[in-house]
Parts: sequence; C-alpha cells; structure tokens
Amino acid sequence: MHVLILGGTTEARRLAELLAAEPLPGLRVTNSLAGRVSAPRTPPGEVRVGGFGGAEGLAAWLREHTVDLLIDATHPFAGTISFNAARAAATAHVPLLALRRPGWVPVEGDVWHETGSLAEAAALLPALGRRVFLTTGRTGLAAFAALDELWFLVRSVDAPDAPRPSRMEVLLDRGPFTLDGERELLRRHRIDVLVTKDSGGAATAPKLTAAREAGLPVVVVRRPPVPEGVPVVTGPGQAARRVREAHAGRPDALSPDRRGPHVSG
Repeated sequence: MHVLILGGTTEARRLAELLAAEPLPGLRVTNSLAGRVSAPRTPPGEVRVGGFGGAEGLAAWLREHTVDLLIDATHPFAGTISFNAARAAATAHVPLLALRRPGWVPVEGDVWHETGSLAEAAALLPALGRRVFLTTGRTGLAAFAALDELWFLVRSVDAPDAPRPSRMEVLLDRGPFTLDGERELLRRHRIDVLVTKDSGGAATAPKLTAAREAGLPVVVVRRPPVPEGVPVVTGPGQAARRVREAHAGRPDALSPDRRGPHVSG
C-alpha cells in the first residue's frame, strides 16, 4: 500500500511520525512538500519537494507511482492544491482523505471582524487601527500595499517579496508561540489591530488570547472550504487510524458517511 501525504504542516508531519512509529507490513509513505519554505521541517519517510504541475500532473504521478491513498494535509488556505488533489484523485481513481485542523471559534471578549479575503481585510483596517500586526504569511501582502497611512508588523517564516506595505517591519519567526511572548510583542510594538487567517491549531492561538486580553480588534480571514464530498478528519491520530483501516481492507475506511466535520472556517 502506497500513501502520498501532501504536507508541509504540523499535522502532516505528525501523521508521518505516527505511521513510522508503528509501521505496517508493506506500507510505503511518501511526503510531498511544496518547497515554498527555505528550511522545512522534514517528516520521516520518503520526501519529495516541488509541485506536480496541476491536477493533471498530480494524477499522472499517482498512476505512475501506484498510489493507493492520497491524504491532503496541506495548510487550510492552500486552496489550489486541495482542489487539484480532488480532481487528480477523481481522475486517477485514488481515494482521497483531507486532514484539517479545526478552525478557531470566537469566545466571550473577542472583537472579531470576519472577512472572506485579504482584500476585504485590508478595506476594514483604516477604521480599526493604525499599527497592524499582520500574521497572514509572506504571500498576499499586495492586498495591503496601498495602505500608506498604516504601519505593519509582518511575521513570517521567510522574508516577504514585493509588492508590500511601504511602512512595515518584518519579524522572521516560526511557531509555536507563547502567550507571554505575544503579550510582549503587542505591547512593545504598540499594536492596535491584529490580522490573521483562520489557520486554526494551538500553535498560533496565543496571539488571539493576547489580543482579547488587550481589547484589540481582530480581523479574521475565513478559510476556503474543503472540496465537496471529500472525507475530512481533524487530527493526525484520526488520519492514521483511517490509513490502518484501509490497509486492513476495511471497505468503509474512507466512505463519505464517516467523514469528520466539514471544516470551512
């Protein structure tokens, strides 16, 4: 049985670790990384880096390498690869499972402004604050490039490319982040509004707690939906269990009626 994991996330790496810790007879696991981060944390097992050439290229790879199960464990905002994966799996007649960490849910005290895109988030900012903590990653900064009256603190793993805001400071860092660290960052940079994507997960949640404590507004960009009909699990343990069930020949291991919550933000 050959499993291809489309990864690059903490969940994908953890899934690979779980499968490697209790190896199944004849199970081959290939981890695919997009190669967009300069120094990725590589998971155990075979690793390939780079794109496939769209849905058709991925379908060809699935057939050429005799893949029996495709697991989309990419970032919740990697919408293009997720839809390519769905099309490729259908074309190659390979079962597909999506692994998505649960999205964030506002709690009492949060001041959230939810939007459907980075452009919508940028349009809201002038009315919310002047010093912006931008945690949406190094791509997509063009949406904020015209906001010359605002100052941005941009946190990302790698340095962002242009176009980008003219008044900005770049903080190169990788989570997990601590609550004390996020509190100090907001205080030191006098942040008055936070912008984030609903990536979910505990590693980046402390910034939301720190913003809530400080009474700051938070602009939350909703995540794109998982392609219709794709079974979804929300944790690496669940995904590993599905792999073991499929390996054992259980016919309903990846059936739609066993899918988890349709995590779409």
